[in-house]
This record gives sequence, C-alpha cells and structure tokens, in this order.
Amino acid sequence: MSILQRPPQDEAESQKFTPNALSPDQTLDYDEGRWYREVYRGAEFPQLTWRAILMGSALGFLLAFTNLYIGLKTGWGLGVAITACILSYALWSLFLSLGIAKTPMTILETNCMQSTASSAGYATGGTMVSAIAALLMLSASEQNPQGQHLPATALALWTALLGALGTVMAIPMKRNLINHERLKFPSGTAAATTLHSLYSEGKEAIVKARALALSALFGACFPILIELQLVATRVKDAATGLEMTVRAALWTAETHVFDAFLWTPGTHKTAEGVAQYKPSEWLMVLEHNPVMIAAGALVGPRLALWMLVGGLSLVYGVGPWGMEQVWTNPAGVEVAATSAPYKAWKEVGLWLGVAVMVSSGLLSFVMQWRTIARAFSGLRGVKGEGDALERLTRETEVPMSWFIWGASLAGAGVVVVGDVYFEIPWHYGVLAVFLSFALSLVACRATGESDITPVGAMGKVMQLTYGVLIPQSTTANLMTASVTASTAGSAADLLNDLKSGYLLGANPRRQFLAQLIGIFSGTIATVSGFYLLVPDAITLLGAGGEAPRFPAPAAQAWKAVAELFKHGLDNMHPAHQQVLAWGVGLGVTLVLLEALSPKLRPYLPSATGLSLGLILPFQYPLSMALGALGAWAWQRQSAEAAERFLVPISAGVIAGVSIMGVIVAILNNALFAG
Repeated sequence: MSILQRPPQDEAESQKFTPNALSPDQTLDYDEGRWYREVYRGAEFPQLTWRAILMGSALGFLLAFTNLYIGLKTGWGLGVAITACILSYALWSLFLSLGIAKTPMTILETNCMQSTASSAGYATGGTMVSAIAALLMLSASEQNPQGQHLPATALALWTALLGALGTVMAIPMKRNLINHERLKFPSGTAAATTLHSLYSEGKEAIVKARALALSALFGACFPILIELQLVATRVKDAATGLEMTVRAALWTAETHVFDAFLWTPGTHKTAEGVAQYKPSEWLMVLEHNPVMIAAGALVGPRLALWMLVGGLSLVYGVGPWGMEQVWTNPAGVEVAATSAPYKAWKEVGLWLGVAVMVSSGLLSFVMQWRTIARAFSGLRGVKGEGDALERLTRETEVPMSWFIWGASLAGAGVVVVGDVYFEIPWHYGVLAVFLSFALSLVACRATGESDITPVGAMGKVMQLTYGVLIPQSTTANLMTASVTASTAGSAADLLNDLKSGYLLGANPRRQFLAQLIGIFSGTIATVSGFYLLVPDAITLLGAGGEAPRFPAPAAQAWKAVAELFKHGLDNMHPAHQQVLAWGVGLGVTLVLLEALSPKLRPYLPSATGLSLGLILPFQYPLSMALGALGAWAWQRQSAEAAERFLVPISAGVIAGVSIMGVIVAILNNALFAG
C-alpha cells in the first residue's frame, strides 16, 4: 500500500469520492466485519495527501499557540479538531473560488488534516503549561527573580519524543477499544458528525467559519491595544538623574472598577495612618482581555461560577485569615502565611486549591476501578472472524511492529534526554516509560467511555510515585510526571481522531501517519511560543502588586506537589499545613457527594471550579463567570442561534487573542525592547 496518495485531479474524479451515505451515528454499533463491508472506503480513497498534511500542519501550528495561551491562563487545553475541520473546509472553499485549488478535498482528506492539526495544536503542548512552566518558576529566586529557561534543544526533543511516544502507545489499544468494544469517544464522534454535516451542508459551514473569522479579528484587536508597547515616554530616573524611555500600551490592561463601591477586608499602615485595603489590592479588577470571557462561555456556568466562589472565598475568608497567621520558622524569622493581599492566591490559596484538586482528582480516578480493570483485561490480543477479515486488518490497521519499534526508539530517547537534562537516572526513566504505558491505557479507556482524559490525575500518580523514590529532586519529580501526562494526552487524542476516521470509513494506518506528522509543526509552535510568551518567571509569578500575565494554574499545582515532597510537611508554615488538610477533606467530600447523589451533581459545588478559583488571581475567575453567564443568557434568549454560533465565536476570540498575542510578543521583543 502506497503511503502518500494523489488527490483528485478534476471534477469527474472528485465525484468518485463522495462521503459515505451512512451518517456516523448510524455506524456507531457496527461490528468489525460489518464495518469493512459497509463503511470502509478502501485503500484507494484519497486520504493522506500532501495538501491534507500541509493544511493540517499550518492550522495546527496556529492552533498550538491558541492552546498554549489558554493553557497558561487556565491550565487546560481546548480540543482543536472541530475548529480545524471548519476552518479547513472554509479555506479550501475560498481557494477553489479563487482558482488556487482545482478540486475540493475529500472528506477523508479533511479527516486526515484534522489528525495532523489535532496532533500539532493539542497533543504537543501539555508539558509546556505544566511541568516546564513549573520548572521555570522553581528556578526563580530573590537573587534571580526572572529564573532560568531550559535550553531550546532540551524542550524541543522532550516535546517531540513525548508526542511520538504517546502516539505509538495508542497502537495496541485501538483495535480493542474502537473496533471491538466500540467505545463512543464522544469528541471523536462529534468531529465525525461535524465533518459529515460539513460535506452535506456546506453553506452552514461557511457561515460558521465567517463567524469564527470575524470574532478572531475582534479578539486580535486586544493584544494590540493592551500589550503592544507603542507609546514611548521620556522620564528621569530619581536615583541617577538620567533620562530613560518608558514604553506602554495604548490602553490599560484592567480597570479598578470595584474600588469605588466595594469593601474588602484588612487594613495597613500608610503615611496618613491606617487605611482599608482596596479591592484592586486583592486583585479584584476587571480585565480588558476577552480571552477568559470566551473560555468561560465554553466551559459553562457550573465550573465558572464555582471558580468565582473560590475567588471570593479567598478574598473574604482564607486570604485575611492567612494574613493573621504568623509562624517563627527554623531560621528564627517570623513569617505570615499571607504577606500581602495580592499574594494571597499563591501563598495560601494555592495550597488549599491544590489540595482540593489533587484529592478530588485522585479519588475520582480510584473510584473508576471498573474502568481500570477493563483497561488491563482488554489488552489481550483480539482476533478477527475468519481469514478474510484477518487479511483486511493486516492491510489497514497499524502493525504491532510499528508499536514495538516506535515505543523502543521514542522511549529510549525520553530516557536519554531525561538523564542528560532533567536529573532522571536512566533506570528511573525506563520505569517512567513502562508506568506511562499502563496509566495511558487507563486514561484512554476513560476518554472512550466519558470523554474525560484524566491527565492531571495521571501526572499526580507519577509525582506521588517519584516523590517517594527520589524526593530530593523537584526536577525529576516534575519531568517523570510529564512523561505520563503527555503520553496519555497524545494517545487519547489519537484514539479520538481514529474514532472519527473509523466512523467515516478511513484507513487507520494513514491516519496514524498524519497524527505522527503533526508532532513536528506542533513542537516548533509550542516551544517557540513558550519562549515568546513567557520570557521569564516573572510572567508566571507576577511582581510587586501586579498579577502575573499567565498564572499557569496547572504548573502551580505541579510545582506545589514537587516542593511538598522535597521539603516535607514539617518544614511548611503551620497555616499551609492546615489549609492542606482542609483542602483534602473538602475534595474528598465533594467527590463522595457526587458519587452518592449523581442526580444532584449539577447543584453540588465543582471541585475543579473551587480549586481553580483559589489558585488563579481574582480577575480570571471573574472574567470566566461573566462569559459563562453571558452564554447562558444567550442560550435562554435564542437557543438555536447559540447552538450554531457560541462555539465558533468563542473559539474565534480565543484564537485571535492568542495568535495576535504571540505576534505582539515578537514585535515587543524585536522593536520595543528596553
């Protein structure tokens, strides 16, 4: 079977490759034999073509910046498959109308494009917003508040190798989970349904793509207004008397709207006497960047509103309490749990939020013991029903030899890079690779059954494991956890895409190769984007009374767990020990309440929302709550319009802000530095 295929050359040839008459929802329950007879389009159907790869790589490159930006803001990533499908369809339609392209892409070409874009835009960026960002924060000190970036070579190799390792790890799982057990993989099913409707109702796709493009243009205006350093002012340095140029943006990044009417707790001494802390000193401000509003519209009101509750509890409860807790540390210095209002989120809220997040995540994972048992029992080899079916599977499925060679080479690369750059002894690196396969198997089954990939829980299991094995090394703790989290994310992403292709009749071997190709453009985008968006640790930690530009809540959680194992509970501030206990109790309680009363789940507090509200500076939960409430109101007012345009508009705003944010960072560094 040839790998790279020729696209249709003229209209007559294109007509031979129309979409399957069967819709994806009709084929969900087909067994493997029936799938080959009625759904599979054959080896000659154009799928893995040069134009599909180029389009997927280009879109994935741009969407990788979107996920990096939103991941550093919120700690999670957004699936890019459906967005890539809509954009690709609309762009190729434009190319056809302009005469740049001769024939439309087939539905399976667009499906292959989706795999490449998803691999580049989603599966390669997880480690940057978690372990790598945490390492940068740990490298900061009083003497060097900017911290120290890792070499670009190390980041590029690590990202590419983990992406490849996760991709090949999905090979032995695919046939059992998709062909035989026919797990739904909801995101993959949704992408297949979207693609089928695009090719059935092309005009609707163009309308959605136009909405996405216009909202992206709207979002792109904000980094230009609030981040691009266009305004230059000459000021005199008070210490030296020398004049210097200070640069600023056209518009402020936030408004202190609450200072005029809202009371917040706590007082402090000033030159005039004692003054009440202002809301803005607790970081209660209205942010002008709309990216978090758009993210809130996508995640929904339950999570976003409980994030706001978490933020309010920090300002009006845990934060003021932390300012009253003073401890004489082993060095004989008195230390407050919260030294200033603007530090409350990272000095006391972080410990409470991380405890809620980790305890709830791990308990939820353990309570899925049936899923875990099925994952390992289902790893046994599967056999076809007869020689003809076995021959077809040998021709279409990804060979096990690819898994053996791919896992060996990528795994060996991970072990070597971990030993050279990340303080992971080679035998612990080998153990991390083997443990990652077992945990990825569980994560992929969870994705297939529930559409939730427990990447955070997988990472925490590894942090706990290596916290016991090598507690003295925070670097090894973080990077072994990133092996599992990244490979689980990549493997689950591939299986979602393979499910999409399966429902449309695609060749899985060619789709696997498309996924593998996307790793290269994704690695370039995420590594370069990380250096541009995060020039130093101050960007993640903040300075003075300013909130960080990127609070990186996932990285904050990873960093906290690594530090906990290194220093031990006995060396922590007693107030931090106390909030850890509170957080564990709260996280466990919320999970048990959901398990015991599943019908009440929509009305129970969201453990994820509460923990993020405590970990993030207040303006981020506020923006997300505003977005969620706006989306809810729109759905109540016009459910049909919201159903059509909420996702394209929200995704467009996020894409516009994040891509222009990278461009602005390049301009600021190249033209306005200093």
